[in-house]
Amino acid sequence: MLPRRRKSAQRGVSWCVIFASVLILWVASRPCRGEAPPPRVPDSIQAHWDIPYAETDHPRQRLDLLLPKDRSADKPLPVIVAVHGGAWLGGDKRSGIGFLVPFVASGKYAGASIGYRLSQHAIWPAQIHDCKAALRWLRGNAETYHLDPDRIGVIGFSAGGHLVAMLGTSGDVKELEGELGKFTDQSSRVTCVVDFFGPTNFLTIGDHPSEIPHYAADSPEARLLGSAIKDDEAKARQASPITFVTPDDAPFLIVHGTNDPLVPHPQSVEFRDALRKAGVPVALITVEDGSHGGFRNPLIERQVADFFAAHLLGEKADFEDRTVPNTAP
Repeated sequence: MLPRRRKSAQRGVSWCVIFASVLILWVASRPCRGEAPPPRVPDSIQAHWDIPYAETDHPRQRLDLLLPKDRSADKPLPVIVAVHGGAWLGGDKRSGIGFLVPFVASGKYAGASIGYRLSQHAIWPAQIHDCKAALRWLRGNAETYHLDPDRIGVIGFSAGGHLVAMLGTSGDVKELEGELGKFTDQSSRVTCVVDFFGPTNFLTIGDHPSEIPHYAADSPEARLLGSAIKDDEAKARQASPITFVTPDDAPFLIVHGTNDPLVPHPQSVEFRDALRKAGVPVALITVEDGSHGGFRNPLIERQVADFFAAHLLGEKADFEDRTVPNTAP
């Protein structure tokens, strides 16, 4: 059953289309380009650009923080954190701003979009170390920016979906924590996760039809790991969110198209099944005939907004697996 629509976070651009245009996994075949300049945001939002969360000079180890000037309540705000995609080889944190703006403009949320080192900068587990350092920075500065450290949700698309899924399952995994930044005493756990078509099990991703030869020595996964998946299965297992599923993981909302040519839809089915077996709250939205993003059904946007409202604002909503057409109803 679809929860009722909450209009406060629905204004503005259609972010499914925005993300589809900038986060397509096929950028693995393109050279890495520099980050886009800060975009314009509404006057109702205060933006803090390029904050160095890891206490380094690396331009990828930065986050953008968005705060509403007119907060809906005089209490710390929950935070929605966006993690960009791009095959771990491209993309940048600016692509998350369009998604965050309607949520922040509602006055009910703060937003953060985080960058991380790409595969050409450092191999796994550098990427998850960066994401966790950014989360620890947000908690370490929660009082400064009037944020709620106990209510942090994450969303990611494609490679970003993989990283947020890792955040959702590895909050208790010391080997993936890293030692970046000055807030190593803070937790990197998250409250809830929205995973759009992220790879979840590297050991099975090449078992399904795909335009990307995932087991090849030059695949995006191989460049992330530093070797082909089959040449280092232990590392491939460590880079798979499914490996770390336990009953205390964060609730998940997963969205995946049946015709995804890059990340096979069975990746999300397998992950959903593992989470559910462990007793983790999870719902999978299957987009019939959906590709690698670019979904055209507005029900998906509403479901995501309702999911965050339920887990970060305490609003009541029920979530269950559903298959939706890739068209407006």
